[in-house]
Amino acid sequence: MVINWWGVAAIIIFYLIILVIGLIAGRKAKQFGKEANSEDVIVAKRDIGVVVGIFTMTATWVGGGYINGTAEATFFNGLAWTQAPFGYAISLALGGFFFAKPMREQGYITMLDPFTRKYGDVMGGFLFIPALMAEVFWSASILSALGATLSVVMGIDNLIAIIVSACIAVFYTLLGGLYSVAYTDIVQLICIFVGLWLSVPFAMTHEAVTPIAQTALPGEVTAGWVGTIAVKDIGTWLDYALLLIFGGIPWQAYFQRVLSSRSAGRAQMLSFVGAFGCFIMTIPAILIGAVGYSTDWNKTDYFTDGRNWSLTNGSIPEDDNKLILPLVLQYLCPTWVSFVGLGAVSAAVMSSADSSVLSASSMFANNVYKMIFRRRASQNEILWILRVGIFVVGALATVMGITVKSIYDLFSLCSDLVFVILFPQLLLVVHWPPSNTYGSVCGYIVGLVLRLGGGEPILSLPQVIPYPYEMPFRAVSMLCSLVTIICVSLFTNMLFHNGILPKSADIFKAVLYDRSIYKSSDKTAEVSSPSDSDSKNGISNPGLVASSTDDLDKAKYNATAL
Repeated sequence: MVINWWGVAAIIIFYLIILVIGLIAGRKAKQFGKEANSEDVIVAKRDIGVVVGIFTMTATWVGGGYINGTAEATFFNGLAWTQAPFGYAISLALGGFFFAKPMREQGYITMLDPFTRKYGDVMGGFLFIPALMAEVFWSASILSALGATLSVVMGIDNLIAIIVSACIAVFYTLLGGLYSVAYTDIVQLICIFVGLWLSVPFAMTHEAVTPIAQTALPGEVTAGWVGTIAVKDIGTWLDYALLLIFGGIPWQAYFQRVLSSRSAGRAQMLSFVGAFGCFIMTIPAILIGAVGYSTDWNKTDYFTDGRNWSLTNGSIPEDDNKLILPLVLQYLCPTWVSFVGLGAVSAAVMSSADSSVLSASSMFANNVYKMIFRRRASQNEILWILRVGIFVVGALATVMGITVKSIYDLFSLCSDLVFVILFPQLLLVVHWPPSNTYGSVCGYIVGLVLRLGGGEPILSLPQVIPYPYEMPFRAVSMLCSLVTIICVSLFTNMLFHNGILPKSADIFKAVLYDRSIYKSSDKTAEVSSPSDSDSKNGISNPGLVASSTDDLDKAKYNATAL
């Protein structure tokens, strides 16, 4: 394929603009010298304003996977099965209702903070694993989307496109943290909105396109791009709907915006506005997928453009479904519109790739390295670990983005992990005080075993648990994990609080004192007065101040003798 150098020039200019904005915004973060502060990088001094907050909250989900995946799913499976964009939009609203306020009021830095505070550092480290995998899968899906677009529209090799784009996103995120991510989101989201809506009327009026109103419903030959849900598939449809709605909540990328807000009320407001923004940004992607479905591709240059693809009845090969958005831009729109649309897709990728790599590295630096390996690490040391994490996560996502086959499948798998494992854990650690480490460990294992037992074709995992076809096994796995946490927590609380088991048997130090009543900092930590319910559970008020984290752990545990 011949490289379109005008398009290459246009995309280089766009990338330079994003890079400059990211670098300028990143100067607000204190990353070097005596004033270095990891919180500046992770939560931007909790000083994200309303306008920037609205843009960056919407950009939490509106990325390359969101745009390309929605078009792909509408084209191939029909609108009825295009659940991800609507599910993620609803998840933002539910996150605002139930999680934004309590998380922001506690002053956490990352989503894992309530886990490490209540369940301990090691358990927080285990919960980091599914969170990391989800962020890598998410980044991979959007990098794959951009690579597909650039290879079709620009004639650029897919490998080169993914690597260059990942390097730029990683570079300005390294230098600016959340400041760079948030401010570049403004430009990126505007480009997405303008680029996609500009391309829709040109694509819909192309001579090869049958009006989408005529192809929406089933006809004599086609099934219609609206799609249908068979009775036998209701369980599967419901399974994915619940997965996307509730699995869209426990994400560090979302909570990073929540925790960077100036107040809990503003965090809630941004969640609601972001949900509306996600819904609006879904519409042009759906229309592009519908246009692709309604196109007789034999009447375009697609077939004669040096491609050795076998077409049947004007359709494109199934293996290239993920290319439907760039194909519409390339063959159904004028060249200049294709370039603008390309900028939109590139912006979508940047707006999510930077968020994902920052989210995963923030959790590793703050909740794994600092809390498990180096409790007395300096701010400069944590920032260097953060930078290394950004690079490593970006590299992992790049490798997976190069090898991925379906953008939408990987897009959905992201929430699969967090739905089954992280959602029940987050729900209970925030809203159910009796939960403890024993329940958390058992719930983690149960959810993981039941979910992996159902198999996963994307990861080549065979099915070893014979779930009925109609069973929403993901939702069942999540509910089993939730019930396990509740039952085990209640049972172990009863054993220890009633003296059936001695204090020495509390190997996780999870029941005889409540970590959540302690507020700690890098150098000192104070023990706050326990509530009445704590006193009833046998927790006394030691009223002490510890001089170090290690001393604090010892003092806290020794102060809780029955």
